[in-house]
Order: sequence, then C-alpha cells, then structure tokens
Amino acid sequence: MIDANTIATNAFVKHVRSNPYPGRGLVLGRASDDHGWIIVYWIMGRSEQSRNRRFTVSGNVLKTEPVDASLVADPSLIIYEAMLELPGIYLVSNGDQTRTLYQSLHAGLFFDAALATREREPDAPHFTPRISGMIDLRQQPGSITLSILKANQTNPELTDRYTYHPATPVPGYGYGLTTYMSPGTPLPSFTGDPLLLPCQGAPEEVLSFYWNALNEDNRISLAVKHITDDGQSTLQIHNRFESEVR
Repeated sequence: MIDANTIATNAFVKHVRSNPYPGRGLVLGRASDDHGWIIVYWIMGRSEQSRNRRFTVSGNVLKTEPVDASLVADPSLIIYEAMLELPGIYLVSNGDQTRTLYQSLHAGLFFDAALATREREPDAPHFTPRISGMIDLRQQPGSITLSILKANQTNPELTDRYTYHPATPVPGYGYGLTTYMSPGTPLPSFTGDPLLLPCQGAPEEVLSFYWNALNEDNRISLAVKHITDDGQSTLQIHNRFESEVR
C-alpha cells in the first residue's frame, strides 16, 4: 500500500509545482498542527484582465477585486466572493457560485441543488470549469464535499456535473481540484478524481508552500483559511500585485 505522503507529494509535484498553468485551484483538508481544518484557494492569470486582480479580506469573507478598476472590461467572471461562511459551513469556489451556495444552504437546500442552477463558465473556447468546495462541521468529525461543473466533451453547450464526498483526510492532507490540467489552446479542463494534496505545517507555512510552488509568471493571489476545531476561522493572503490606485 502506498502511503498518503507519497501520493500527496507526487500529485503536488506533478500537478502544482511542475505545471505552468493549473489555473484556479482549491484544497480542503485537515491542519497538521492542531485539530483544525484548512482551505487553500489560488488564482492565476495570463491576460491583462486576469492579472488585474488581488485578494481582499473582510471578516471571514475572501473576495477578488481589481488592482486598477479602470482596466476592468468585464467583471462577471473575475470579481467575486471566493470564500463565505454559514454556521458550521465553510464555502470556497472559483466564481460567483460561492454566493449561490451560500444563499441556497441558508434557505435549507443542499449543496448539489444549489449548483444544479449553475453551468460551466461561458468563456468559449475554454469553457472554464466551476470548482467548488464545502467543509461541513455541523456534525463531527466533519466532512468535505467537492464539485466540478465542466463542459461536456462532445457538446460544450452542455455541462457535466461531478460531486465528490471523500473520506475525512488524516491531519496534514486535503483534497483539491483545479480548473485546468495544463496549458493548452483551448485550456484542457481538469479530469479525474480530486487530488490528495499536502496541508502540512502552520497556516502561514501552507500559504508559503503553495505560493512558492505555483508558476512564478502566472500566479496572482493565494489565500489560506484556518478553521479551529470549535469553528473559528482566520484568513491569510498573499498578492502578487497590490493596488496603488484608490
């Protein structure tokens, strides 16, 4: 049997460290230094629009915002709330479906029902997948749910929907999705099951570990949310570009 560290390290090296463009990515897992949880989220960019962004934090909410608002042509797919919370529920996604999940769960609906109202992103020819995740601590020991909505291979006007409920990972590991497999034209959507990935060390160490692994030319912003065993959360961010325009 291959141990978790070998699986996670191999996946991390292949899909994150050695991959010039995995696109946006998220990881949900268990912290290694306490009984808490970890959410990692990053954005990358190659175009001027994608690079004109940074993360901001307001309480327990993570948002993307433009570095220079005068350069924004279409905010619909690049400006959004990336992390939101409800009591015992912690959400992350790569688009405004974070708000869809928040509102639906607040109304008593389920994760899948919320995302049934959404499609892959309409950015032809890439049709970028929508990736989403939830940590649910309302019942112990807690659970992770991951989703990817991506264009159907034979007809990109249709959306294929995949939801994953992996077993609760051991401390120091998590499960992740990215939007793309690699660079390409068009960009190839992520395929396969969620990746087992490392989440080892204090939150600031996790942040540094992932930031330093992402491609230096394409990384834009990265955030790590740490959730204590009693449900309190803190956010740390690293931005490549900071605003000097107000």
